[in-house]
Amino acid sequence: MNIHKKFFSKIGINYLVYAILTIILQIIIINIAGVLNLTLINNLNSLTIISAICNYVLPFPILIYLMKKLDSQKPEKQELSIKKFLTYLAITITLMWIGNIIGLIITSIISFFTPLDVINPVQTLINSTDIWLNLLLISIIGPIFEEILFRKLLIDRTIKYGAKVSILLSSLIFGLIHGNLNQFFYAFLLGGFFAYVYIKTGKLKYTILLHIIVNLMGSVVSLFVGKSVENMISGPMQPFDLSIVIIYLAIILVSFLIGALKLYRHKNINLENLCEKITLSKPFKTIIINPGMILFIGFCILIMMHQILG
Repeated sequence: MNIHKKFFSKIGINYLVYAILTIILQIIIINIAGVLNLTLINNLNSLTIISAICNYVLPFPILIYLMKKLDSQKPEKQELSIKKFLTYLAITITLMWIGNIIGLIITSIISFFTPLDVINPVQTLINSTDIWLNLLLISIIGPIFEEILFRKLLIDRTIKYGAKVSILLSSLIFGLIHGNLNQFFYAFLLGGFFAYVYIKTGKLKYTILLHIIVNLMGSVVSLFVGKSVENMISGPMQPFDLSIVIIYLAIILVSFLIGALKLYRHKNINLENLCEKITLSKPFKTIIINPGMILFIGFCILIMMHQILG
């Protein structure tokens, strides 16, 4: 195995260790919580907190330790204007909706042609847990940890192979680590775009803020909009509910139009001018076809299959 293939294999192993740890920690802590207080494991809010601790807080220093064993270099820093940031936000919202639509189509096809009922566990979680918990864990804490884990740690170590490699690897790992088919597609698209923004600016604050906003829209704002829609259907239409729905739809529509236009205009963007790179003679074989990445991808696919099969 050459030095480059070994490098990407180590990355695959590192994220495999992280993925396995999150599951083992959840099993251990949930069982301990069940022994100490059975009501904890019967409460969805408590389980959500435990899940966040096991997904982010506890395995966080371990992955940092493993990734810091690999050489790193940071992208050059560059400030974004407010106008440019808003453009990036529009693209983020556009990619989120495109990914959601693709995921919905794929899961609907699976549900139609098989006896499997493919559900979105995150959407179920959002609808069932306390809104303040959604705000804290899904909209704030989650994006901060995920941008460090799947953007900074990963891109700082792979950028030497070029922006394209870093973006595609960040997309793939971020999509797979979610562990379910519903989230894979929009996580893949958003992970790639956030990687591009981080490489372009060298500042994680921009990707964190974009991530927070898009999660906020999906986990908190969508609940208010959904409630307003329910009120409009079930009773006399109130101006307040109508205003919320109209404003939300207007923001989505304008963002989608701007984002789609910008994506179309930059469809042939040259990523190679963003940084110096080590050229790989067989990039796919080097990056993906190695023991570490094969094990990581295989493990994540098994988790997805388990989630689908119940």
